[in-house]
Amino acid sequence: MKLLFDMSEADRAAYLAVADPDERILYCLPFDCCGDRRVDGRMVFTSTHLYKICEGAVEYRHPFARMSDFSVEILYGCCAFYGKLDGDTVRLCRFISGRNLTRYSVMVEACDALSQGKTDKLLTSDEPERYCQKCGRPFIKHTQICPYCQSTKENYKKLWDLTRGLRFMMAVPLLAALAAIAIAFIVPILQKTLINDYILNTEEREENFLLHFFAIVAAIILFDILNHVIIMVRGRVAAIVGNRFTHRLRSLLFKKIQSLSMNSIQQKSTGDLMGRISGDVNVVQNFVTDLLPSYSSHLLSFILGLIFILALSPFMSLLIFLPIPFVVFAIFKFRHVMRRAHIRAWIKEKNTNRTLQDILSGIRVVKSYGKEDEAIRTFRDVTTEQARQNERNAKLLDSVFPILGFALRLGSYLIMWYGNVSLFGGQMSVGELNQFNTYASIIYSPLMQITMIPRNISRFTTSFTKIMEILEEQPEVADAEAPVELRFRGDVSVRNVTFGYEAAHPVLRDVSVEVKAGEMIGIVGHSGSGKSTLINLIMRMYDPAEGSICIDGVDIRNISQKSLRSQFGVVLQETHLFGGTVRDNIRYAMPNATNEQIIRAARAAHAHDFIMRLPEGYNTIVGERGHTLSGGERQRIAIARALIHNPPILILDEATASLDTETEKQIQDAIDTLTGNRTTFAIAHRLSTLRNADKILVIDHGVIAEFGTHKELLEKRGIYYKLVMAQTHAALAK
Repeated sequence: MKLLFDMSEADRAAYLAVADPDERILYCLPFDCCGDRRVDGRMVFTSTHLYKICEGAVEYRHPFARMSDFSVEILYGCCAFYGKLDGDTVRLCRFISGRNLTRYSVMVEACDALSQGKTDKLLTSDEPERYCQKCGRPFIKHTQICPYCQSTKENYKKLWDLTRGLRFMMAVPLLAALAAIAIAFIVPILQKTLINDYILNTEEREENFLLHFFAIVAAIILFDILNHVIIMVRGRVAAIVGNRFTHRLRSLLFKKIQSLSMNSIQQKSTGDLMGRISGDVNVVQNFVTDLLPSYSSHLLSFILGLIFILALSPFMSLLIFLPIPFVVFAIFKFRHVMRRAHIRAWIKEKNTNRTLQDILSGIRVVKSYGKEDEAIRTFRDVTTEQARQNERNAKLLDSVFPILGFALRLGSYLIMWYGNVSLFGGQMSVGELNQFNTYASIIYSPLMQITMIPRNISRFTTSFTKIMEILEEQPEVADAEAPVELRFRGDVSVRNVTFGYEAAHPVLRDVSVEVKAGEMIGIVGHSGSGKSTLINLIMRMYDPAEGSICIDGVDIRNISQKSLRSQFGVVLQETHLFGGTVRDNIRYAMPNATNEQIIRAARAAHAHDFIMRLPEGYNTIVGERGHTLSGGERQRIAIARALIHNPPILILDEATASLDTETEKQIQDAIDTLTGNRTTFAIAHRLSTLRNADKILVIDHGVIAEFGTHKELLEKRGIYYKLVMAQTHAALAK
């Protein structure tokens, strides 16, 4: 991320007028708010002073030696950069939130170092730019794609790269189209000869007149048959190429989605991602395998047709092209309107998919609250919006393009008039007029496509941009260049970890904890204190902003993600079961597990008995999200799934939250047995489930408030003691 911006000539002159000769400019950031107006100012950070320069004037010059405690705060509609000057807090500048918030967050640390006289090492930021340097608009999140400045040429280059390995087969439809074009230009010549020399020739008949006549007719028929064979071959090859390209693109998209971080995936709806994988891929595939070869053949046929008609009659050729400049100008002016219309339609479709997915996935909640009518009304509203937008687009396109098409056809009426005048005047024969009209119709076919090209290209560009947003998104969590494959013992070390989902708002601050292999660590705290965030960091769903997490002395950022996560067993509070059998769900973490291993894991999770009571035992279909099972049954299957591959590290995030008291005791007994030889992290609101934990970690507002055994924390009479007492009183009250 850029931390050294240029200054205008006036600002630089103002700076040089007051700066010391030995000062070095280390950082320079823009700010754009001053009072109630927008400005273009600069905050200049030198080795000794902080300057605020705006419109060619230095507003202040503060020495870093007198400053401390820098910070950034989000205000209403903007942000502010603060610092203490001689112990008093002062607002140094204000700026619009999104564009520069991260830069000033980085500068907080840099200014703290400068105030302590540390100028030997410049602070840098590896975070990529979020805004386009050309137009200043935001990039599409987690990419370097500016939807306003993206190059059409660059789009086609990316598309060309995606066709690697299919290009030879993609050339077959094009070659077939060229052969069809050749036939289209040969047949009119034969027809001209047939009409002038045989059909209308009643005077001179050569000796083999009928033989030659039928030979020409046979040639025309054979060319027609050959043309249909070419069309058939072209269609079959195009279908094969289209399916392979679709398969490749969908596979690439799905693979890339799997590599994205949880933060990125959670910001996109399931309906949106499904729409890109299905609908947008179909649009791109149709453009690549159908429209591009078609446009190429139309272009070639237009060029050849132009050559032929110019050779036949230059003046009549001019009549064809009279309307074209006006039509092309109208399309050029209309293309931006079409692009915006297609983008609006895509957004409406995305909203419909998201609403549909949201309602169907939460159908149980909808029915529980009797909100079927509201759900119907909500879905009807979004589909009505989509229908209205599609209707507006259809009215616009179906009104403009027929008018443009008619304008193009005006040339054909002029040809009809002039051709018949020439025919009656004896300047042109019937065969020549037929030949010219045939070539003119060949030219008109690609000309008519001109009216469709902007519409199709607009649809393709919109869909392809949405696909490339995914393919070019940079994962926030990525493997190192040479990741380590490590078999865990289970020692976990969290060292000075700070992390926030937003850089300016850390959820965890300077967290450190040491866990030995085989220990069970209970994690407690109020909702939102950072318990699940700590677990997610240990599993490397996110990377910490500061500090490190090590397993067996190795930083988890140096361990391959596959190796890392394959050695975790995870049971989450919100249990997710996949559509399929009970057996398939248990062996999800270990696909090659034997029936004996599956049953052993189920017994350990106290799930075997209820599974055997199901209609088909382990072969029972659980339905989508396991809706045919109770919450406790789903939870026990999830525990069996976590235990089947005997992980060295076990994560329990409210694993017994959906269980009744009796089942909870059974599960707890199983967990107590199984945690003896593995490191276990257990988040729990029911503190009774942590009675056998080796140590309890209490997190409060993102920091470690207490850490010790159950007995030690009770004796301390702190936060943990209050939580235990509160739950004890609540249990007695029942």
